[in-house]
Amino acid sequence: MYKNELKAIKNANLFRKREIYDDDLIDLASNDYLGFSQDEKLFKKAYKRVLNYPTHSPKASMLINGYHQIHKEFEESLSFANQFEQAIVVGSGFLANLALIDTLARRGDLLILDEYYHASGVFASKNSLAKVKFFKHNDPDDLRAILKNSSYKRAIVAVEGVYSMEADILNREIFAVVDEFGALLIVDEAHSSGVIGKNLLGVFDHYSITPTQNHIKMGTLGKAYGSYGAYILASNHVVEFLQNRAKSIIYATAPSVFDIALGLEAFKKIVKKRDILSKKIKNRIKLVNDILDISIDSLILKLEVASSNEALRIKELFLKKGFLIAAIRAPTVKKPILRIILRTNIKREILKKFLKEIKLEI
Repeated sequence: MYKNELKAIKNANLFRKREIYDDDLIDLASNDYLGFSQDEKLFKKAYKRVLNYPTHSPKASMLINGYHQIHKEFEESLSFANQFEQAIVVGSGFLANLALIDTLARRGDLLILDEYYHASGVFASKNSLAKVKFFKHNDPDDLRAILKNSSYKRAIVAVEGVYSMEADILNREIFAVVDEFGALLIVDEAHSSGVIGKNLLGVFDHYSITPTQNHIKMGTLGKAYGSYGAYILASNHVVEFLQNRAKSIIYATAPSVFDIALGLEAFKKIVKKRDILSKKIKNRIKLVNDILDISIDSLILKLEVASSNEALRIKELFLKKGFLIAAIRAPTVKKPILRIILRTNIKREILKKFLKEIKLEI
């Protein structure tokens, strides 16, 4: 039924498929920034934590009887460390963005997203009752112009802490613009939490910004935290509104108890080992600068290539060398890139060897 469409995708070198890669490959493609997906001690601690309770699965929506003590403990730990009033766990980052964008933007409101905001938020915005606009990527002046020249009941701005494909950090001035107009700010910290900031808590921590009533932080567990799921941090009234109106919270089974337990153990390790982890992150950032003469802000290295064919060629070349890297193509990005994650559990010498070899191909 979709053979012609699939043929067109293949002809454009945009065909995607699921693959199980050899465990012996050096993984430079995943979002497992701190290598926690391979941390057996974290896994065992999470398993032991879950075994302390008679119920090990969520069973139902959080608003029926799926809310678990482990959910609550994780929420309280996160909200305290991040200086937010309250937290709520969600099944995934996609569901968290659906909850925020679909629920908070009401009729008469203005929803403004960074042009490179995550696809889940863009998807949710298409059915929004609010008026939707996009501002130039990371451009506070363009955001200010939109806010100044638009009429609205309430303005909601959605940005990311670290942009996963652009690999840059949120411009600090955007916080000031949002405050200037009294807008609500949603910060997707999926790729910044656990990676940037003095305490590795993300972009609020990075800029030493104390959250206020108009700030909302969303984070995921499937990246630096080495698990699966997500969370939303906000003021009490925003969280309460979400749990009463957000469809992806009300009508979804509560997040996996084990995954949240694993996320909690990862969070505790980040807090405890922040100095060691921060040093490893800084070393990898310096390594890229020294070898490639490229300045990066996090553990994401973005390398632009001429075409999708070239991106796939280089990916296959490095597979043969024992390295797994990501070839990102349209529609995820406008121009094809190689996306490389400098995971902290990969030895420095191995990364050094890889960077010297990739330098010859770009």
